[in-house]
Amino acid sequence: MRPIAKKAMSRRRSQQPLSPIEFQVLLALADEDRHGYGIMQEVSRRSKGTVRLGPGALYGAMKRLLEQGFVEESHKRPKDDDTRRRCYYHLTRAGRAIACQQAETLAKLIREAAEKRLISLKALPAST
Repeated sequence: MRPIAKKAMSRRRSQQPLSPIEFQVLLALADEDRHGYGIMQEVSRRSKGTVRLGPGALYGAMKRLLEQGFVEESHKRPKDDDTRRRCYYHLTRAGRAIACQQAETLAKLIREAAEKRLISLKALPAST
């Protein structure tokens, strides 16, 4: 694919909502850099085990997020990680911006659903 076409495709894609898996990955990276297994663990921990990412789903999403510039490989490693094979990932400014935009869109939908009495905001689970 030519670079210009790839840029246009990426720009179009960034205007579309993130998939649930992509959003979960960005949420996992919002507070610290993580390697792939660490991302899977964080998603499972945060969802209390209701969301489990397998390696295929995770790395498919990671490939798309890397291509779109929402995530990048991190060159920093935690001091306690002596495994050089692990690749850590970092949320970029663009990734944080798209995650914020997606979160705001979802929050608006939740408020609208509550206004229509489809859900009760009181019934929403507390954050972890």
